Amino acid sequence: MRGGDAYYINGSSRCSVGFSVTRGSTGGFVTAGHCGSTGASTTGHNRVAQGTFQGSSFPGNDYAWVAVNSNWTPVGVVNAYGNGIVEVAGSTEAPAGSSVCRSGSTTQWHCGTIQQRNTSVTYPQGTVNQVVRTSVCAEPGDSGGSFISGSQAQGVTSGGSGNCSVGGTTYFQPVNEILTTYGLTLTTGDSEPPPPGCTGYQNTYTGSLSSGANAYQPNNSYYQSTTSGTHRACLDGPAGVDFDLYLQRWNGSAWTTVASGTTAAPDETVTYNGTAGYYRYRVHAYSGSGSYTLGITRP
Repeated sequence: MRGGDAYYINGSSRCSVGFSVTRGSTGGFVTAGHCGSTGASTTGHNRVAQGTFQGSSFPGNDYAWVAVNSNWTPVGVVNAYGNGIVEVAGSTEAPAGSSVCRSGSTTQWHCGTIQQRNTSVTYPQGTVNQVVRTSVCAEPGDSGGSFISGSQAQGVTSGGSGNCSVGGTTYFQPVNEILTTYGLTLTTGDSEPPPPGCTGYQNTYTGSLSSGANAYQPNNSYYQSTTSGTHRACLDGPAGVDFDLYLQRWNGSAWTTVASGTTAAPDETVTYNGTAGYYRYRVHAYSGSGSYTLGITRP
């Protein structure tokens, strides 16, 4: 579970995750208050049961937090979509004039400038106070998503005017106020954890792909297996994409695919019993872009 990922409220409307948090031993995320009221249920980007709104305030404020079930792991990163994954290192407030970027499930990753802190915005439902005005665009569905400056969490997307075709003005609710209000701890971290079952591999490689592109591992090269045995690999791709994994063997004149994982999911596994020879893995972004991790074990 990462900042900027989609989630659904009561099986219908869609918003975006702000930042992963914990309260005691309970994991969750912060988001916009107008996305759901206390007690509303959520499902994740993949429509799998996710959690419940534990607190929500709108208007006056525009913030909320959702506690998630054990199937979801809070991760201290923001999904920057075609720009990879951005680490969340803290929540130091950036002053007016600073650059800031927003991640959301409708328009993905856009950047601009913080124009004014501690201002207000009025919606049909009422006025929201102590928000921050920015030059970043947003559209419906981006609500609740991450605003981040460098590696510092800034806030969750509230609303504004315009769109990402012509540009616009968007306001965010500062994240530190949300953390204080609900007694939450911001989740920070250097990278995403491996997907379930991807632990215990001999070597781990990382990279980033744009939609339709390929990468070859290890390190744009190949490896030699001097004995027969089992080749195992586990691919961890970003949420909302379709990444595939192919194991290829050199037949003396060309690389041929001997095993593959080609589901519609971002994560794949491959197991192959092969003879001695030269092998490589092809990681293919069938649809979507982002960073990946590949764990492999050789005979």
